[in-house]
Amino acid sequence: MKKKFQEATGNTLAPLRPHLKWIVVGFAVVISLGSIWYTNSLVEQIREREQRQIEIYASSLEFLATASDNFLMIFDEVVSANHTIPVILTDINGAPEFHRNLPDADRLQGEEKKAYLMNEMTRMKEEREPIEVTLTDDAGNEYGTKFIYYENSFLLRQLKYYPYIQLSVIALFGVITFMILNYLRRVEQDHVWVGLAKETAHQLGTPLSSLMAWSEYFKGLYPDQNEALLEFDKDVDRLQVITDRFSSIGSEPQLTRLNIVDTIDEIVIYLQKRLSTKIQLTVTAFPNREIEARIHQSLFAWVIENLCKNAADAMDGKGSININILRANEGRIAVDVKDTGKGIPKSKINRVFRPGYTSKKRGWGLGLTLAKRIIEQYHQGKIFVKQSEMNKGTTFRIYLNG
Repeated sequence: MKKKFQEATGNTLAPLRPHLKWIVVGFAVVISLGSIWYTNSLVEQIREREQRQIEIYASSLEFLATASDNFLMIFDEVVSANHTIPVILTDINGAPEFHRNLPDADRLQGEEKKAYLMNEMTRMKEEREPIEVTLTDDAGNEYGTKFIYYENSFLLRQLKYYPYIQLSVIALFGVITFMILNYLRRVEQDHVWVGLAKETAHQLGTPLSSLMAWSEYFKGLYPDQNEALLEFDKDVDRLQVITDRFSSIGSEPQLTRLNIVDTIDEIVIYLQKRLSTKIQLTVTAFPNREIEARIHQSLFAWVIENLCKNAADAMDGKGSININILRANEGRIAVDVKDTGKGIPKSKINRVFRPGYTSKKRGWGLGLTLAKRIIEQYHQGKIFVKQSEMNKGTTFRIYLNG
């Protein structure tokens, strides 16, 4: 039956196996690196193409300088096909003479425009050296030098950062998808827990009613056995409490402000008679016993009982369990359940509240999972392993609202 329950709740209740997760991560990394490599390859090809295009412009300029006196007009026609690469051509004195694909410069005039182009030339030179164009006359004599400054086109700059933007969007989509799937998985598990709890309460109801009837019958049949029947009634009442607890799972609990020290004292009195006589249970409160918290008495008692029974199992029926109650910050109440048992390995501390996790051969791994649900969902509190040391003991801490 335990195996069937674990199959139904997925423990398989555990997340994806580690090696499967690493396969998925590795596959994502390969895709990411492939995307970056391919895009960078395209960027490099476009960069080389743009550089070659500028070199062609430079060669055209050198040719036109010998072919016509009005080479600037012809050069403008030659480069008119360039709609992407920012280009600045200087005169023989190094001053900007011609530019293309610089929208900000087109909106400026006079000295302001010249200053802007000079700044752009300085910036472009930091990125790459300008192309030198040697001017010659018809006789082949050199009479001056011009420079062509240029930089990567806007398209090329976009492509350079595109894979990182793409991967960021994919990662964001992946995170959102993971959160949605994780939420849906939790909702599905919650339905399983609620269904299991209510079905358990329903199944307990019939034999419980029968036991109550038998108790009344035996009281009339054996009036001299009142003491034994009284203990029998206590166990029947206990079963009724357990049934009520299971019935409360999935319903909105009604929290009541109660003296939590008195509540825990009642739990300890009940447990002391049912645990080994070699286990010492103590309750301490600070600064006094008048400490109140908003709790559902029956469900909260379930949590404390579960922690104490787990502690008793960890001590093999011999040791001490101390429950410390104190006022914490922000009006909260802290309850520490400390034992002198085997302790929890550090590698397993983060797993103790997972459904199906247990260190017992016959354990179901449900107690701490339900305890976490009761404290954090129903009481809006917190429960965690405060401290654990191998062969020295473990301390669980519960935070409640005062």
